[in-house]
Amino acid sequence: MEKPIQHGKAALGFIFVTIFIDVLGLGIIIPILPQLLEELGHVDISMASQYSGWLTFTYASMQFLFAPVLGNLSDMIGRRPVLLFSLLGFGIDYLFMAFAPTILWLFAGRLIAGIAGASTTTATAYIADVSSGDKRAANFGLIGAATGLGFILGIGLGGFLGAYWIKLPFIVAAGLALLNALYGYFVLPESLIMRNRRRFEWKRANPVGSLLRLRKYSMAISTLITAYTIVYIGQKAIESVLPFYLIEKFQWTLHSISALGVFIGLLIAGIQGGFVRWTIPKFGLRKNIMAGIAFYGIGLIMIAFNNVGWLMYVYMIPYCLGGIGGTALQGFISENVPANEQGELQGALASLVSLTTIVGPLMMTTLFHHFTIKGASVYFPGAPFLLGALLMFISVILTIRSFKKKDPKLLPQNAITPTPNR
Repeated sequence: MEKPIQHGKAALGFIFVTIFIDVLGLGIIIPILPQLLEELGHVDISMASQYSGWLTFTYASMQFLFAPVLGNLSDMIGRRPVLLFSLLGFGIDYLFMAFAPTILWLFAGRLIAGIAGASTTTATAYIADVSSGDKRAANFGLIGAATGLGFILGIGLGGFLGAYWIKLPFIVAAGLALLNALYGYFVLPESLIMRNRRRFEWKRANPVGSLLRLRKYSMAISTLITAYTIVYIGQKAIESVLPFYLIEKFQWTLHSISALGVFIGLLIAGIQGGFVRWTIPKFGLRKNIMAGIAFYGIGLIMIAFNNVGWLMYVYMIPYCLGGIGGTALQGFISENVPANEQGELQGALASLVSLTTIVGPLMMTTLFHHFTIKGASVYFPGAPFLLGALLMFISVILTIRSFKKKDPKLLPQNAITPTPNR
């Protein structure tokens, strides 16, 4: 009988660093991309923002297309080679960004990064392989912690190094990605044992087919996946509108916005990297899911109607506490899917998240523009946050309905084989 490979802190640490470098690269880009686009394109800041939007679209589209491909590939050949390929891809992307002579080269780099960025699919599948029970959901919190820390240090590193040379941050990020790939080659063990592998099927790896295959799960699990998607759309209010909102309503400077960004990142890292490891064993997955999503909604309502700038720090606390819900929800869904389909599941979930990245920011920024444009019949810059809160409360209702279903397949601590809906 094949024995599972033993995994220690080094393996989970590598996964943490991999996701951290992914987000670090995104964070590095935020403060210096406008200047880089202006220089490469010889355009003003307005046109630079248009290029930025298309770069985001390119990145998210590639993630949508390739997340299920890499997820299913990892179910066949294992998680380790896919993760190492991803890090090499990030290293190449950062080098493209550093030495790009034209904006077109930036798009080429974003194409590569979008494909490599689908590695989150494999990273979450790796965590699912080496975890069980409450520890599985808690270990998913590592993703949130890596995201928070990567975002904090990325923004800080981008601003600091970019002041010396606009392309230096990308060179540093490329070095980190390539060094981590080298480290992983010698240290990272494979997590997927042979008996849990399956052959690669294109019909299961294309993004549309991947999403359609989610229908095979029970109605209760499908409802939770729907709630998971809506939560991510609601989060785009903060991710895409917050800096514009702070400038429009409170006339905050770049320094003030950056300080709040660091505060948010620290909150996310602390809550998802530590606090969630106490709340999940203490209260269970179901209560964490409902409470976390409700916290998201409460925080968004407070932000939407806030009239005092410094209170943003206060209102961000309940919003960031919502992270316990997303982590628990992902862990709960994963617990109810068999081991040899974790890569496929995570690929489908990553595709859903990529879709929200394509649709969500456009929806939220359009709403913000409508309520802040000169001559608007109603001036309400908090409108996107109110919409986000509404989406969160819809998600709470969906999760409650799912948990009330008398579904024998909905077992929070045991993986089961899903059956098609009839």
